[in-house]
Amino acid sequence: MERIYKAHINEQTKEIQTVKEHSENTAGLCAGFAIPPLKDILYVMGLLHDLGKYQKSFQKRIDGENIRIEHSICGAMAAKEHYPDPLGLMMGYCIAGHHTGIPDGGFTNDTEDMQTLCGRLVRETENFDIYKEELSIPTLDQQGFIQFLMKDCGKDLTLLVDKFAFLTRFCFSCLTDADSLDTAKFCNGDLERPLQVDFQACLETIDTRLASFECQTRLQSARACLQQQVFEKVQEDAEIYLMNMPTGSGKTLCSAKFALERAVGRKKRIIYIIPYNSIIDQTSDVFEKLFGEHAEILRHQSTFSYEDAEDRDEDYRRAAKNATENWDAPFIITTAVQFFQSIYGNKRGKLRKLHNMADSVLIFDEAHMMPLEYLQPCLRAIAFITRYLNSEAVFLTATMPDFPRLIEQYALPDSKICQLITDTSLFAEFKKCTYQFLGETGVEGLLTKAKEYPSSLFIVNKRAVARQLYQACTGKKYHLSTYMTAYDRKRVISEIRRELRGLEEDFPDPQHVPEDRRITIISTSLIEAGVDLDVYTVFRELAGLDNILQAGGRCNREGKRSDADVYIFEMESERNMPSLDERGSIVKGMLKKYRDISCQESITEYYDRFYAMKKEEIQMHTITRDHKNIQSIPFREYAEKFELIDQKTVSIVVPEDEKSCKMIETLRYTGAGMGRELQSYVCSIHPWELDDLIRQHVVEDFGKGIHCLMNPDYYDRDTGILFEAKDYWI
Repeated sequence: MERIYKAHINEQTKEIQTVKEHSENTAGLCAGFAIPPLKDILYVMGLLHDLGKYQKSFQKRIDGENIRIEHSICGAMAAKEHYPDPLGLMMGYCIAGHHTGIPDGGFTNDTEDMQTLCGRLVRETENFDIYKEELSIPTLDQQGFIQFLMKDCGKDLTLLVDKFAFLTRFCFSCLTDADSLDTAKFCNGDLERPLQVDFQACLETIDTRLASFECQTRLQSARACLQQQVFEKVQEDAEIYLMNMPTGSGKTLCSAKFALERAVGRKKRIIYIIPYNSIIDQTSDVFEKLFGEHAEILRHQSTFSYEDAEDRDEDYRRAAKNATENWDAPFIITTAVQFFQSIYGNKRGKLRKLHNMADSVLIFDEAHMMPLEYLQPCLRAIAFITRYLNSEAVFLTATMPDFPRLIEQYALPDSKICQLITDTSLFAEFKKCTYQFLGETGVEGLLTKAKEYPSSLFIVNKRAVARQLYQACTGKKYHLSTYMTAYDRKRVISEIRRELRGLEEDFPDPQHVPEDRRITIISTSLIEAGVDLDVYTVFRELAGLDNILQAGGRCNREGKRSDADVYIFEMESERNMPSLDERGSIVKGMLKKYRDISCQESITEYYDRFYAMKKEEIQMHTITRDHKNIQSIPFREYAEKFELIDQKTVSIVVPEDEKSCKMIETLRYTGAGMGRELQSYVCSIHPWELDDLIRQHVVEDFGKGIHCLMNPDYYDRDTGILFEAKDYWI
């Protein structure tokens, strides 16, 4: 009797899926996901990935015996046997890691107790040669693969290793998604329906909206002319498009129309990448209201869960939640952290999305905010995706660095780049404020100055300074910082918008606003990244030029006045503190040189000086910094250290309503973490501040590693986490 080798057993129907069936199904899906040069290779990867299930002990385990048996290394061993490096090596990385993550390559003298690929390849396994009778393993074009791998690399060894690492992660993405989908389909029946988007209908909707805008003022005419420059180049093929447009010129709608024009009939998806969680709600709302029933948009961010989306029907919520696993959706809005960690991770939970970045239009909103210390990996990843995965990228910002030079220097030397805005003469029409330097000043002087205006926004560099200013304030005041939970920040921003609207309606003449109606908003830099507010005057603590100009974008935003003031200042209390970096020093010099620091010459010079000064830091986190051969790429080590956001803070969950209290209780008694659902109730503090709260016995982690605030007296909804109970404040 012929023996059946089982890969899976359906628990409901008891139906058996054989290793042969699962391997061939996975191989077919892998090849379907692959780019043309890798289709045959990925087909073989799919065939080989579960060869370890032919081991006798694995078959006993699947039949119910309590046996531990490693199965993923067997396929890697077979790949090494069938194919020489670099082909066999790439397969080995992917197959060995398809459950636990791509391992570090290691070294040839690694021993079997080590978790590197080299170490695992010398382990003993049970015989699994039966696969040679069941599966037909084809030959592959080894020379063709080598030529594809070396293309564009010239004599640059680090570029070659980087490209090999990228293609390995891409193959891993195809393999793990194919494996997951085939397993889910067999074990659970039909998969969830995919999200639907009609690109053509969305394009018609956005055309109707743009056509409805009037061009009666000079500003409106300038906006239309700038946008027309972009639309005239929509048929021009490039890998990376640069959309340099000033604040108030309609960048969001313009970029969406451009992406839709490029996508219709050509691409599978549009991915809109935003720097921070704090503005993703705003962008999502714009697109969801604009496109309506024509687009089921997928939002993927740490602070949003489809479990909480009670305004959506259950069918959509299930489909969307499923799509967050692999980004199999036509229109995605996500954060830069999610996007780049989905390229530089090593586990299937992250990398499973990478292959669905192919055939896409990628829009990087506020592109200048790519983190400096990871600029080289970020730019190189974008260059690889646009060169090898048939995708295109749009860099969108009002403060555009010299990206052509940066891409040539740090990514690919010959990326095809298209400048969508070539005539910047109309930028002056969008100048709505004048930047003035106040020099050093104190809290009292700043607040006295603010009393001259109906609404003022202060943006400072430190949370402690924001709190100090807020406590010294009188009248109608608001505070925003990451000491507060996302739940409260969202609430406060809504209150601010409502109050600003009321102020404008009640007092069309700003000279006659009574003291008790004047609005003061005090925030850290989190408000700069696209939070849509329009205040009378902005006060910005000295920082980078991009921060200052972003702050200015909140002043006289709608251009209803001919001019407005943005005051740049240094806090007296901070003058002896070491600067966070050299950005402020560069800006101080430029304030002396330029009458208008918002002009294009000023922006260009600022970035040129800044990036020249930071050349070493830009390259400090490359995967090839310490390892320059493909056999020892540290996939696991690099993924664990890849942090786009400075992780010098820790998170605390704050119980604020019935829902968050229940989640904390669930965590306490069952250990079940609801990571994404809890994110809205999280605030960030420094590690030493956490230690202080632990000493005061007001924080518990229940042994689960998720710290929760247990004493409500240590949280204020207006200012955030406290380090002494409210009772003690005088």
